[in-house]
Amino acid sequence: MHPDIHLQLHRLHAAELRNEAAAAPRAPGRPAGRLLRVQLGWRLVELGLRLATPPHHRTAPLAA
Repeated sequence: MHPDIHLQLHRLHAAELRNEAAAAPRAPGRPAGRLLRVQLGWRLVELGLRLATPPHHRTAPLAA
């Protein structure tokens, strides 16, 4: 795929995601970014544990 087309598709997809996020209802009394920070934190913990584990003990690929 041509790089300019790929970049344009990425921009369109990002705009769609922003519009969808803006329209989504938010949980009352909970900041919007908190859930994202928690999920990111657990992903970093998982990545760190996988990097610290020797290769022969790894059983599954990283979550997508």
